[in-house]
Amino acid sequence: MTGPMDRRKFLQSTALGVAAAGASLSFSEPPAAPQAAALPWEDDLPGRRPYAGPNVILIRFGGGVRRQETILDPARTYCPFVYHELFQKRGVLLNNVGIEPLPNIVTSHGQGTLYILTGRYDRYEDITGRPFSDRFEPKVPTLFEYFRRVYDVPTHQTLIVNGEDRINEEFYTFSNNHQYGIRYRSTVLSLYRFKTFLLREQIAGGEFAGRELQEKQKQLEVMENRDYRVENRVRVATPEMDAFWRKWRGFYGDSGLVNARGDRLLTTLALWAMREMRPRLMMINYQDPDYVHWGNRNFYTRAIAVIDDGIRQICEAVQADNGDPASGHTYRDNTVFLIVPDCGRDNNRCMAVPFQHHFNTRSAHEVFVLAGGPGIAHPRDTAGRALAVDHVRTQCSVAATVGRIMGFPTPQVDGGAGLFEEIFA
Repeated sequence: MTGPMDRRKFLQSTALGVAAAGASLSFSEPPAAPQAAALPWEDDLPGRRPYAGPNVILIRFGGGVRRQETILDPARTYCPFVYHELFQKRGVLLNNVGIEPLPNIVTSHGQGTLYILTGRYDRYEDITGRPFSDRFEPKVPTLFEYFRRVYDVPTHQTLIVNGEDRINEEFYTFSNNHQYGIRYRSTVLSLYRFKTFLLREQIAGGEFAGRELQEKQKQLEVMENRDYRVENRVRVATPEMDAFWRKWRGFYGDSGLVNARGDRLLTTLALWAMREMRPRLMMINYQDPDYVHWGNRNFYTRAIAVIDDGIRQICEAVQADNGDPASGHTYRDNTVFLIVPDCGRDNNRCMAVPFQHHFNTRSAHEVFVLAGGPGIAHPRDTAGRALAVDHVRTQCSVAATVGRIMGFPTPQVDGGAGLFEEIFA
């Protein structure tokens, strides 16, 4: 089933005035990509060691959120679980984290996500040169690549949970760095990946014939070939991922009308993944606050509350986990949460909707980091109240901090950014 037109497609069709811009983002012909040799693919990599923990769940509080609606006012926050439970009772809040105001550094979702993943600020341009297109590829390793280069953890246990209408973010699973790259890739869970699996299964099951079969085969080829960097496309569909999606299909069916949508879907995918695949490192890319661009401020505040509830569900699942008898893996008391927005939002009181984020304002550069779990500090004042850390810190320190928590080096992050030293007990 085709969902409603998303904001990105609306902007394309309005600005360009062409019918092609209204085509389905998921199934449209991909733009011409730069010609480059396919990267090597290796699964059996020598010298890596087992990983015992802790697990890390990295939450992109995405779609861009301001401090005003999240962490500045305890009485008026739209994320009460994050503030009152995770911060005040369990973890540490860094309330003065920013995106550096450097030339060509953009406060937006794809860029902010890559600053988090790579530990570097960089200028990103669409690889096809198309306006309103955000097909970015990281130039330096992501934290998933650093992790899998050291530890013998399979791809399905290093997950990025993505939204259904941000297909361009499907390409953040590995970088173009020749020392890392696809051999240390992560895996994406998203509705787009399910649609690809479903079409492949339907074709293999003989559900189409004649001209319709030819059209579906072409559609599948388009969907599977969006990333020109992947040489062996058959192996993109691993047995573990296929087994996951078969269970998902068995429970929710094919229509897309039964499962949750938007950020509630991301929470459901994350909970399923924890039960079925036991990821050691998982990033959840929440996004729905960005729908404020439609002009209704309630879309923004309600979306913050939905993310907050999703984080609550995931935290409760972690604490309720009794471990996996087969592997000995456990989440309870062995999982660290890191929560960070991809970007902030403007604070323009002259506009009907004061919190956009495309004007590179100071408020759009202002984010925060909240951490909780084993080995994480919980500073308190003399009266026993939680203390926030107000030291100036930079968003791109996330990658190196995850490396410290999980015990892997991050040699190509911005060395001057340092770590969030304050979060460690």
